[in-house]
Amino acid sequence: MTDKPDLFASPPVISRTPDQLPDEFTRGSEIPETLDPLADGILMKHQADWLADKSDLKLGEKGRRTGITFAEALDDTLIAASTREAGGDNIFYIGDTKDKGREFIGYVAHFARIVAKELLAVEEFMFEDVKEDGSSHMISAFRIRFGSGFRVEALSSRPENIRGLQGIVVIDEAAFHKDVRGVLDAVNALLIWGGKIRVISTHNGVLSPFNELIREARAGKNPFSVHFIPFGEAVKNGLYKRVCLIKGKQWSPEAEAEWEGNIRKSYGPRTAQMKQELDAIPAEAEGAALTRMQIESCMAPNTPVIRWSCTDEFKDYPDHIRKLEAKAFCERELKPLTDKLNTRLAHVFGEDFARSGDVTDIIPLEIGTDLVRRCPFIVELRNVPFDQQRDILYYLVDRLPRMSGGALDATGNGAYLAEKAAQRYGATIVEVKLSQSWYQTEMPAYIEAFSDKTIVLPRHDDILQDHQALAFVNGIIKVPDDHRFKGSDGFDRHGDSAIAGALAYFASRQNLPEYGYIPADELNNSTGAFDTAHEFEESSRALW
Repeated sequence: MTDKPDLFASPPVISRTPDQLPDEFTRGSEIPETLDPLADGILMKHQADWLADKSDLKLGEKGRRTGITFAEALDDTLIAASTREAGGDNIFYIGDTKDKGREFIGYVAHFARIVAKELLAVEEFMFEDVKEDGSSHMISAFRIRFGSGFRVEALSSRPENIRGLQGIVVIDEAAFHKDVRGVLDAVNALLIWGGKIRVISTHNGVLSPFNELIREARAGKNPFSVHFIPFGEAVKNGLYKRVCLIKGKQWSPEAEAEWEGNIRKSYGPRTAQMKQELDAIPAEAEGAALTRMQIESCMAPNTPVIRWSCTDEFKDYPDHIRKLEAKAFCERELKPLTDKLNTRLAHVFGEDFARSGDVTDIIPLEIGTDLVRRCPFIVELRNVPFDQQRDILYYLVDRLPRMSGGALDATGNGAYLAEKAAQRYGATIVEVKLSQSWYQTEMPAYIEAFSDKTIVLPRHDDILQDHQALAFVNGIIKVPDDHRFKGSDGFDRHGDSAIAGALAYFASRQNLPEYGYIPADELNNSTGAFDTAHEFEESSRALW
């Protein structure tokens, strides 16, 4: 029977000189002996951003070899070398393999000498993981002890009793740990005593707990700050230049392009794997973002979808005729609905703009005391001139009780109406440039709303199909650019109500000032959407 290790014996010293660490530490020790990561230009932008974020809970969604573990090791060295009064603390690094621990401790050894000016021993020892039931098992580990009294320990596997680690816990390649959720369940206990959690990983499939953690963070369901660091972004930030610095090579744009191209080509036909490991796009992240059942479960019957379509000739009508027609539409179709809105509840709206081809969707949302966002009706405008879209939007928004915010598509032609709305309603309006970044950051929250049932939309086939169009495109939830289908009115649609709904939900999550509400029957001619003297011709104003 093997004797239990003597935990009180002095651990073996592997090296007291970082540049003389054994071969198995080469990744941590191959950096030039004199390399100072704090020197100007050494750290890349994404590394500097990671270090600048002092959040208690921090998450890095990254491509392979983008330098985040390197940056984390630098930060942890500075923390462990500091006194308690200066923010010093113990560091516990948990990689998915023993090799990762060796690499990390090699970085720390180098930084301790170059940055912290301490020549410290790297010790190998057995870490005793004491479980809640009193039993224990041993984990191989490496340790560096600083003059401050704090230490950095790199463990070869995840301890079951992570709650017993008081300090900063770094979970590297979290997507490949057996029990990521078990790690996260321990977060609260660590935070009570001032601990912090850093979760760093490439992806391991769209259904992994790590990807779920990211989606929840972007939806605001947990307080993790998220850093998205794909390989391409790291290359743009100078990754290959740092490779050249370490390897003693000459950098050139041509060499950089060839280097990146060769790395991508090395995956051969495995494009999904390449996108996952380099571009931080989880594998299998393609296809519909919402099921039909999820969407239908968040739909209410008898909720109107109000439509107005104009002929091509309508834009050439005199201003006062177009104005008259728009006002007649509002009084006939919208006034009966706005009069029924609950004046005690806050309202927001989202608008996806289209001038021709697609349809403009305006979606108001009533925010209930239960925090469910309910859509009382949807307004759809097809081929309606810019001025009349503006007038109709003003008419509707002026009559939203406790109007607390709006988000408008400010992409392309939508910029005009978004700007006019911002001028009229001020800080309550967010002008949104729909981009990959916006979709990546904001769409997960909208998708989660269907799982949580915190959104209610009209039960209508066109609205259903718009939301079925939301799909993972290169790991980002959006309506595919080439997606089109025929709506119930026979015209093409491009998921328009899904974008308007996402914008409205986004507006409901902003900390925006509440817009002063004036009941519709108190509006006079100087404040109505159809009677603003500085915007309309004399002939038009004379009609009212």
